[in-house]
Amino acid sequence: MDIPRMGVPDELADRSLAEQHEYLRSRFSRRTMMRGGAVTLGAVAGGVFVPGAASAATPAASSAATATAHEHVDGALVAPFGRHLSYGSDPRTRMTVSWQVPVAVKNPYIRIGAHAGDLSRKIPAELRALYTPAGVGTSADHTQYYVHAELTHLKPGRTYYYGVGHQGFDPASPKFAGTVGTFTTAPARAERFTFTAFGDQGVSYHALANDSLILAQGPSFHLHAGDIAYADPSGQGKTTDTFDARTWDQFLAQTESVAKSVPWMVSYGNHDMEAWYAPHGYGGQEARFVPPRNGPDPKNLPSVYSFVHGNTAVISLDANDVSWEIPANLGLSGGTQTKWFEGQLKKFRAHGSGIDFVVVFFHHCAYCTATAHASEGGVRKEWVPLFEKYTVDLVINGHNHVYERSDVLKGDKVTKELPIGGTAYPETDGVVYVTAGAAGKSLYAFPVADTYEGHEKAVDPFQSYVVQPDGSKKSVTVDWSRVRYTNYSFLRVDVEPAPVGRTATLTVRGLAETGEEIDRFVVARKVRR
Repeated sequence: MDIPRMGVPDELADRSLAEQHEYLRSRFSRRTMMRGGAVTLGAVAGGVFVPGAASAATPAASSAATATAHEHVDGALVAPFGRHLSYGSDPRTRMTVSWQVPVAVKNPYIRIGAHAGDLSRKIPAELRALYTPAGVGTSADHTQYYVHAELTHLKPGRTYYYGVGHQGFDPASPKFAGTVGTFTTAPARAERFTFTAFGDQGVSYHALANDSLILAQGPSFHLHAGDIAYADPSGQGKTTDTFDARTWDQFLAQTESVAKSVPWMVSYGNHDMEAWYAPHGYGGQEARFVPPRNGPDPKNLPSVYSFVHGNTAVISLDANDVSWEIPANLGLSGGTQTKWFEGQLKKFRAHGSGIDFVVVFFHHCAYCTATAHASEGGVRKEWVPLFEKYTVDLVINGHNHVYERSDVLKGDKVTKELPIGGTAYPETDGVVYVTAGAAGKSLYAFPVADTYEGHEKAVDPFQSYVVQPDGSKKSVTVDWSRVRYTNYSFLRVDVEPAPVGRTATLTVRGLAETGEEIDRFVVARKVRR
């Protein structure tokens, strides 16, 4: 199928950013933007940033005009909020700090130093404006301002103090000292660490409760497997979807308690395809997040990337590209994502890579029995053979708002039963799949009873389904569903390295919103390097 691509119009390709800005502002009025359903993504400082408009919409000008209305605001009265971190392409030396401001502040920047009292290094930041006109969603005209500062040449395994500010708001000032935060870069060598993961959070009491519990785990980073804020509750990736951009303001404020100090690494789900901002719906996400830009196509697949922390490689994929269930972005990459993915797996499995474990996370479920979405056939066709060929150690999904964990699988068959407390050896056994989509949104159901730690129930093989290329549901008999839990939860993973010749481990635990352990298993691999 032909997929519209995001980009600058041909007539602007050879123009400077300033010329692009003037061209677009003179050509497109607010009236044409609203009639066409288009929105604006502009860099208030440093030129115009135009990802393109939805295929049904008219490209729009930079929102610099919207920013002008706020130029009289005293920066001292404007406080940053919604801080969130992301690793750069090398987590040992790069970190991106992002935040939000309610108006277009002047001269945004970040201060960084070795301790809270020494924020001497000052680095300019980029301000991106995202305009959503009335008529697109449920709110009136709404402009959001996101700020990003990429930090480079950091030292591995080092804790840094930072403060974000702008003209009139200096985080080094004693009266703003309470806004100073910290982050820690990845270590230079393999060390013990913890990370957490979930999908489908949104804004709710339960989402906030899960964030509080995650912070208590002391993770080095957190993986969010798609469906982030649910500003688009329809989730079909269409310009006719319902939408409220203000939900993102609530989400980033809610998440700040964790994300201001823990890199919040995102993949995109179907509710993250906000089609008003670009044909593929990711224009808004480009304003809000800055993941590592080392994937096959950062412009069209911004949530496809990889990073390494110690002895563990993490790969984020965009399952919208292969989804048969929700086909808005089906075929978006033209196969380049899968080709890139296999290249990453080859690299990380090569002798001498220093990588023991490979963890893959994305949105749509490879294996799940929840009645809402069950299993995605497109994922099984495109990626499951690669998981098995390169002995991926752990696959983490969202999409279904439950916790479910498989036995060890290969070729759609159980190669080894994996009871709670059991150990899997991917090199010989196969792959373990975890659905961790109960982070905060309303919960789904299973066709059979829950079974989890302390409440195990034996269930005969039962019927579920796999989504087919035409969107239909093929009935299948399931005998691999080992743990099922229909309440709010998330994943904690403890990584234990080992010397060459010994066994390194991932200890994976499902934790309920109450802190109760609902699942635990170990993935073990002999260290060769």
